[in-house]
Amino acid sequence: MDERPRLSAFPPVVDADTRLLILGSLPGDASLRAAQYYAHPRNVFWPLVGGVLGEDLGVLPYEDRLTRLLARGVGLWDVIASAERSGSLDAAIRSPEAADLKSLVEELPQLRAVAFNGGLAARVGRRILAGSSLRLVDLPSSSPAHARSLSEKARSWAILEQFLPSGSVS
Repeated sequence: MDERPRLSAFPPVVDADTRLLILGSLPGDASLRAAQYYAHPRNVFWPLVGGVLGEDLGVLPYEDRLTRLLARGVGLWDVIASAERSGSLDAAIRSPEAADLKSLVEELPQLRAVAFNGGLAARVGRRILAGSSLRLVDLPSSSPAHARSLSEKARSWAILEQFLPSGSVS
C-alpha cells in the first residue's frame, strides 16, 4: 500500500510592501526537512530569483535571503495549503487543499503581480485568482525535475524585474 503522509505548506513570507508574490505548489521533502523554502540543493530557485534581483542570494543564510526578498518587494508562498504526497513530485500530490490566496492578496496593498513557479502552481493559482486585476505570470519550475537549463529558465524569470519597485533597497 502506498502511504502518503499529509504535508503542509509554510506560512507566507510577505509584508505590506510586497509587490511581487512568487507561488510554488507545495514544499518538497528537502524543504520540509529543513523548514526552508527551496532547500533542495539542485532546485535553482535562489539563483533564479537572485538573478532577477541582481544579488547572489545563495551565499546568504536562509533568514537573510528572506529578509532580502522582503526588502526588494518580493514575497513567497504556495498555492496548496496541505496535501497527501509521498516523495517530492507535484504529480504525486493527492487530496490537495488550496491555500487562501484571495485573502492573502487582499491584505497586500502594494501587490502588482503573482508569479507561479511551475505548471501545477499556475493551474491551481490561476483558478483561485481568476478575475483578479493582478498580473499573473507563469514561470518554468525551478525544480530539478523540470529539465531546462538554468540559462533558459533565467531568461523566462527575467520578466519579473518589471514588477520590482524602482529604487529598491539594496
